[in-house]
Amino acid sequence: MKSRIYYTKPSITELEVSYATDAARNGWGDRCYDYILKFESLFKQFVGTEYAIATSSCTGALHMGLAALNIGPGDEVILADTNWIATAAPITYLGAKPVFVDILPDTWCLDPDLVEKAVNQHTKAIIAVHLYGNLCEMDELLEIGQRHGIPVIEDAAEAIGSYWHGKHTGSMGLFGTFSFHGTKTLTTGEGGMFVTNDPNLYEKVLSLSNHGRVRGQKKQFWPELIGFKYKMSNVQAAIGCAQLERIMELIKRKREIFVNYRDRLCRLNGVTMNPEHPNTINGFWMPNVYFGENSKIILDDLMHSFAKESIDGRVFFHPLSSLGLFRGTTGNKNSYNIHRKSINLPSFHDITLEEQQRVIQTLQNLIMGH
Repeated sequence: MKSRIYYTKPSITELEVSYATDAARNGWGDRCYDYILKFESLFKQFVGTEYAIATSSCTGALHMGLAALNIGPGDEVILADTNWIATAAPITYLGAKPVFVDILPDTWCLDPDLVEKAVNQHTKAIIAVHLYGNLCEMDELLEIGQRHGIPVIEDAAEAIGSYWHGKHTGSMGLFGTFSFHGTKTLTTGEGGMFVTNDPNLYEKVLSLSNHGRVRGQKKQFWPELIGFKYKMSNVQAAIGCAQLERIMELIKRKREIFVNYRDRLCRLNGVTMNPEHPNTINGFWMPNVYFGENSKIILDDLMHSFAKESIDGRVFFHPLSSLGLFRGTTGNKNSYNIHRKSINLPSFHDITLEEQQRVIQTLQNLIMGH
C-alpha cells in the first residue's frame, strides 16, 4: 500500500518545541505577554510596517480592522469572487454587503478594471487578497482607492514571503492581515496578525482586540467601547517566534518545491501554474495547476486520480457567489471556469523528490489519458 502524501503539514523543529515549552512553563504572571510582544516586534520588522497586533486568527484581524473603519449596514466591500469565505464573513458580521468581482486569468486575483466598475456611493473598502501567494495588482488598486477615497485592505493570509515591487504583502494598504493556521508557511497552529502604518487605526484595533479596553486606562477592567476577544496566546506566539527565526528557510523551501513542480509540469500541453511577474516575488504558499479552459480534464477527474494514488488533492476555491449563502451567480467567467479545472498540489516542507514525482506522474498519466 502506498504511503499517503498530505497536501500540507507544518515544519516544526526542536526550536519551536523549546520556545513553546518555555512559554508553557514560565510564561505566566508578569511574563504572560513576553512572547506575544516579541512576535509582534519581529513580525512588523519582517513585513516592514510600523505596527503589528497578534490575533487568534486572520479572520479576527480582518473583522477588527473593518470594525475600526466603522463599516456597517448599508455599506459595501469589494473583493474577488474567488476566495475562501474567511475574507467575506467579517463583512457580514458587521451587517455590510460583500460585492464579488471576477479575477484576472493569470494571477487569479482581483481584476482592477472590474473593481473600478463596482465602486459606488456605498463602497467603503476594497479587499485585495493575495491568493495562494500570488500578487494582486497593487499599484492599480491603490490608485483606484485613492481616487475614490476608499481604503484598500490586504488579506495576505496566504502570502507571507510575497513582494510587490520590493514591498512585502500587507504593508501597502491601509492595513494588512495574515494567517498562521497549521497549513500556512509560518504557523502558530491557529493565529493571525494585523499590521498597519496608521497610528490611530492601530490604537483602535488594539483596544478592540482586548474587549474595548484602551491602552493607558488607569481603571482596571474598564472598557470604553464594545470590543472583541481576538488575542493570541503566549504559547502560540512562542511557536511563531521560532518560526520567524526560520522564516527565510521556510520560504526558500516553498519556492524550491514550486520550482520543481513548475519545471516538470509546465512542459505539458495547456498547463499553467502560479505566476511570478516582473518586479514581484511569489512566496508560493500553495502550488496550483490549471489545465486551461479548453481542457477536457475536470475537477472530479483530478480528485479521483489523486485519491487512487493516495495523494491529498485540495480544490481550487469555489466562487463565493456560487454558495447558497450568497444569492445567485454574478457572471464572473474566470472564477467559475478556473476552479473546475484546477487542483492544489501537496507542498509541505518535508515533501521528498520521490513524493513530488508521484504527484507529477499522476498528472502526466491523467493528461495522457485525455
